[in-house]
Amino acid sequence: MRPLQADVREAVIDIAHRAGAAILQVYANGFDIEHKADDSPVTSADLAAHRLIVQGLSQLSPDIPVLSEESAQLPWETRRSWQRYWLVDPLDGTREFIKRNGEFSVNIALIDDGLPVFGVVQAPVTGVVWHGERGGKAYRRAGAQQERITTRMPPALPLRVAASRSHRSARTETLLARMGEIELVAQGSSLKFCRIAEGTLDVYPRLGPTSEWDTAAGQCVLEAAGGVLLAADSGEPFLYNQRPRLLNGDFVALGDAALPWRDWVAGL
Repeated sequence: MRPLQADVREAVIDIAHRAGAAILQVYANGFDIEHKADDSPVTSADLAAHRLIVQGLSQLSPDIPVLSEESAQLPWETRRSWQRYWLVDPLDGTREFIKRNGEFSVNIALIDDGLPVFGVVQAPVTGVVWHGERGGKAYRRAGAQQERITTRMPPALPLRVAASRSHRSARTETLLARMGEIELVAQGSSLKFCRIAEGTLDVYPRLGPTSEWDTAAGQCVLEAAGGVLLAADSGEPFLYNQRPRLLNGDFVALGDAALPWRDWVAGL
């Protein structure tokens, strides 16, 4: 893996901040809601952030292609040869954006040979950004203040478990019941990964479909902080751009890989 130069890292963080500002402008002024073919919502904020990020990344690294949620129609024949590319969710948590609860984010990840090697998650409402590099460290930046973050190992009871505000199935309820003493914390978008990375949450189970752009940036931040994101069926870390479909399977994100997650997901 080629480490990122500091100026490139800072340029990507700046792009994420500018996308967050564009999202907030729509947030403040009102927006219409449309629906894609899969019935997922999309707003003018998604599209404004998409355009800004794609333009910024294309200028920053013209030799590295960009795959965004809003350009996901790119055919497999085109992207299957990509070794290194940017994977972007311009507005992760559109449902949270529509609900106006503030729990949405901008996600930008650099993928190299299937692995997320650099990730940025920016929270537009607070302006906080989390970033991490594979083989390096993870950081939380609020304004001019930046601190290194690490997961909580070993976690104390009760386990602090991220629960999606928008996605909760019967299978998930069964899993949560198996976990023993837990404290449920409602949290939207990729902010769940970041809170595990900084040690304020311990576990995020997701039994149900997500897309690759939903997890890549958060996975990179989490892994750089000492945590893991594992496929629930195999225990393997997620790889990206390995197949025509861009959907993920079930997963568990953990601050401490030693937690008995296999017992929780068995048979589900």
